[in-house]
Amino acid sequence: MLYDAQAIAKGYGISILVTVLGSLLGLLITALFAYPLSRRDFSLRNFFSFYVFFTMLFNGGLVPWYLVYTKMFDLRDSIFALIVPNLLMSAFFVLMMRTFFQTTIHPSIIESASIDGAGELRIFFRIVLPLSLPVLATIGLFYVLGYWNDWFNSLVFMNDSDKVNLQYLMYKTMMNLQFLVANAQNNTNASAEIAKIPNETIRMAMCIVGMGPIVLAYPFFQKYFVKGLTIGAVKG
Repeated sequence: MLYDAQAIAKGYGISILVTVLGSLLGLLITALFAYPLSRRDFSLRNFFSFYVFFTMLFNGGLVPWYLVYTKMFDLRDSIFALIVPNLLMSAFFVLMMRTFFQTTIHPSIIESASIDGAGELRIFFRIVLPLSLPVLATIGLFYVLGYWNDWFNSLVFMNDSDKVNLQYLMYKTMMNLQFLVANAQNNTNASAEIAKIPNETIRMAMCIVGMGPIVLAYPFFQKYFVKGLTIGAVKG
């Protein structure tokens, strides 16, 4: 099954919407979780840091994971099914951002702002986040790539074909092509027509369609992305 331009355009719109919303929400939640863990005056920071790290080692399995999102949260066939499961917050990104806050933002900055009467939310949004653009851009790019390349959530949670994203459409097209080619030998009448399908051309076209927005977005992240990756390097 090959999709028409309308289906591809709709998949593009869903992918862009999910990528933008998911990346922004993921960055906000990650920063809000990582910031208290970086504060030395937060007494439970070690407990929650271990809790975050523990989730990187163990998980409940695929079936409980599916039941939680479909039975408990009832996310099936909703846009949140493409945003929340697996992608909304990463434990690795939380620890990465916590380390950035600890090593880059000096406690005296926060202390001086508190003395001037700034509250915790004002310190976070007006001081901490503006000073953290490198790590925000770095993790933001990882979130964008994760959401843009995801097709598994559409496969698992979406029964409505009008709500699937572009990556799932390309994945399904690739599977259909492979199925047709693999079964062409069993149908001599259709083998000649199947042989006319430009398989490699379709694959290359899907690569261009899928990578286009990321190629356009990367230059805007590059400045802060490189700086974020080199934070903590030894300075000469």
